[in-house]
Amino acid sequence: MKTTGMDTTIAVAVVGASGRMGMTVCEAVTAAPDMELVARLDVNDAITAEALHGAHVAVEFTVPSASDANVHALIDAGVNVVVGTTGWSAERRDAVREHAQRAGVRVVIAPNFSISAVLLMQFAEKAAPYFESVEVIELHHPDKVDAPSGTAASTAARITAARTAAGVTAPSPDATQMDPLGARGAVVDGVHVHAVRLRGLNAHEEVLLGNSGEQLTIRQDSFDRASFMPGVLLAVRAMADDDRPAGLIHGIDTLL
Repeated sequence: MKTTGMDTTIAVAVVGASGRMGMTVCEAVTAAPDMELVARLDVNDAITAEALHGAHVAVEFTVPSASDANVHALIDAGVNVVVGTTGWSAERRDAVREHAQRAGVRVVIAPNFSISAVLLMQFAEKAAPYFESVEVIELHHPDKVDAPSGTAASTAARITAARTAAGVTAPSPDATQMDPLGARGAVVDGVHVHAVRLRGLNAHEEVLLGNSGEQLTIRQDSFDRASFMPGVLLAVRAMADDDRPAGLIHGIDTLL
């Protein structure tokens, strides 16, 4: 971190700076009184310590096919990392965890930085053991390159973990025997997940939970990319905290 007098300024680099999320992150960092945007990197820029211009934290918002290489290059450069790119498997996260611990840096990979999305996952996790049926619907703009969304996949995993911990092992009832077109959606950790891609949407998720004679619907809507910025800045500040141990944090739940 850059210290001037009594003030401490977090030097931040953004990887994927010309993308939709990257540009919004650059604006948020520039507007934050305790941060300085010191580097903007894009697809053709090498990720090196020199290119990062002394950044203490790098925010990575790119595409799933590039994110692994970017994050490991940032770790090699000795910078702490906030990762907003989705599509991370548990195995790939484990590789980042080991690399970060070995390099002595901090990394957070979050399926969603929206406070409402984080709360939706927590509420769904709490409710899931009490309902016989559960399904997830995620709705995004048609320019999103991955499906299902990282948030939906994480939600499904957390639902199943909560149900298993509570001793609920039966799958949601479903008598479907023929579905040649895949109308029932993907099955993620035993939960049906449906992905909608529609012009005019931004990022939205619904969790539907049902018992005989009742239904609970939990929904969150992010209408603008600005909704993710408080969570991104929270993660940047946490990764800049030298009192935190090296390694990986998955999600921003523990940072709230």
